[in-house]
Amino acid sequence: MSSQDRRQREFALREQLFLDKAQELIQRDGLLALQMSKIAEECEYAIGTLYKHFASKEDLLVELSTRNCLSRVELFERAARWEAGSRDRIIAVALADLMIMREQPEHFRLAQFVWTDIVWGAASPQSRQRALQACEPLSALIDGIAADARRHGDLPAGFALPDQSLTIGPWCLCMGMHTLAQQAGMLDGLIQGDPYRLMFKHLHYLLNGYGWQPLFDPGDDAALDVHLGRICRDAFDAPCPPLVPPAPLS
Repeated sequence: MSSQDRRQREFALREQLFLDKAQELIQRDGLLALQMSKIAEECEYAIGTLYKHFASKEDLLVELSTRNCLSRVELFERAARWEAGSRDRIIAVALADLMIMREQPEHFRLAQFVWTDIVWGAASPQSRQRALQACEPLSALIDGIAADARRHGDLPAGFALPDQSLTIGPWCLCMGMHTLAQQAGMLDGLIQGDPYRLMFKHLHYLLNGYGWQPLFDPGDDAALDVHLGRICRDAFDAPCPPLVPPAPLS
């Protein structure tokens, strides 16, 4: 190994150390308490060394969220490449998202914070570009389901929306419910029953509106439970995640 290769490897390992420590501090002390000086101190490096890797705390947060995003690809791949109808695969993607949010709630809260203008707007263009590139494999998997639906006639012939615009609808619906359900008291008195049950009902109403076959009756709670349970079992070999929101994070 050349000296240049060794320096690059050491740089990459040190960068992962900083990101690991930032994740640990967020879990321990909360997101808003994170300080660059504390990360450097606990990693036993000068703060100037940390700034050689990340020009600002905003850049570090975007990079950390990007790394977390990459860790989600495998479960989404299982949903998207599952040998099932295209509509079931779209529902499987939403279930994968819910599973990840429940297993790693701090990653979801970080992503929420990173996409606000206070962080995203202050991050460097290079960090933002890397984050967008990291999301491309996930977008391609989901857009591929819509493309399959067209090829197999699951969507009406001549459906006007292109694949990327079509899949933004389910994504916005799921992200919106995640955001509302995470805020303590936000949904109190507004809905009856479980928020994520309502989310899947809305998702089916949306897909019915697209004319995405086979149509499904979202008003049949028993059928919805069976449907979600079957997808979790067949696509992920796992039980269906609870449809009530988790406790909000600090």
